[in-house]
Amino acid sequence: MLFDSTLRKDLSRSFGGTLIVILTIVLTMMLIRTLGMAAGGKVSPQDVVLLLGYIALAQLPTMLSLSLFVAVVSVLTRMYRDSEMAVWFSSGVSIARFVRPVLRFAVPVLVAVAALMLLVWPWANRNTTELRDRYERRSDLSRVAPGQFQTSSDGRRVFFLDKQSADSSDGRNIFILDQREDGESVTTAQAGRIEPREDGQRELVLSNGARTDLDVEGGTRTIARFERYVVRIGEKSAGPLVELPPKAQDTLALLRADSARSRGELVWRLGMILAAFNLLLWGIGLASGGPRGGNNWVLMVALLGFVVYFNLVSLSQAWVANGRLPAAGALLAVHGSMLAGALALLRWRVAGSNLPRLPWHRPPSPTS
Repeated sequence: MLFDSTLRKDLSRSFGGTLIVILTIVLTMMLIRTLGMAAGGKVSPQDVVLLLGYIALAQLPTMLSLSLFVAVVSVLTRMYRDSEMAVWFSSGVSIARFVRPVLRFAVPVLVAVAALMLLVWPWANRNTTELRDRYERRSDLSRVAPGQFQTSSDGRRVFFLDKQSADSSDGRNIFILDQREDGESVTTAQAGRIEPREDGQRELVLSNGARTDLDVEGGTRTIARFERYVVRIGEKSAGPLVELPPKAQDTLALLRADSARSRGELVWRLGMILAAFNLLLWGIGLASGGPRGGNNWVLMVALLGFVVYFNLVSLSQAWVANGRLPAAGALLAVHGSMLAGALALLRWRVAGSNLPRLPWHRPPSPTS
């Protein structure tokens, strides 16, 4: 039918353009944030691109839902502005007739959102958590980088070296600050080398340097010079995580788990899927305008409603995680009320033109 094909074509064009714009903005913001984390020593600089990909996959359901919602509102608002709606209404087509083609167009997107939330979301969060944890638990020797002050995993030692060989085993102009409860020591050396031990560990062998020990209680300072000095630095194995957070656990594992935090995460995942569907109905009902009306207000109100809705989804997750509401009650309270409101708005729009206009749909002013 011409009506369905024309509407789906306009929705496809608007959805694609909106998704590209939103994806570009979000990726730019996440890239800046990830680079800041790498500069602050929270993630490895070599993992920035990989971490950015995982974060983008985790945020893709929200971007798809927003793009679909904006596409529906913008396309229907344009049809009001270009008087296409007047033509369809005069032909006996009501606003409720737009529900079926819009849902038919949105089915692949809704399936993608469901798959991303139930499968890709925990996978991306799990890999992100493992990347950060592995970088935090790296060995102290791996933290040493030329020209930078680095802190050990326990926060007691500060390392610095000026130059490093190509294989990262030799260094020049080394500085080590070791803080203890009863004092501190400062060790400097002209050169240093990482050598393996018999037990498989590694140690830092310094040459031609000096060590200064400060006793806090007695206030005495001791200076010792050495030709060879061995510094044993603890190595940590980067094994698997002991316990994954709920957002990094599989959906089936959350269903088997009996904890409030797990149920809260399930409410979040299911809520994102239900919100994507409810926003379609809200988009059809909110779309309005005219050749001389303030059509920009429609999109602004729609975006405000999107922000409020997704804040309610996050709030319902917190309610369930804190034990204030059961999972079914939270889903019904938030998404059931939003569905009822969308259906009531559609019924109000179908009832007739004798009803009051929407607040942002002002009639054109009379001309002289």
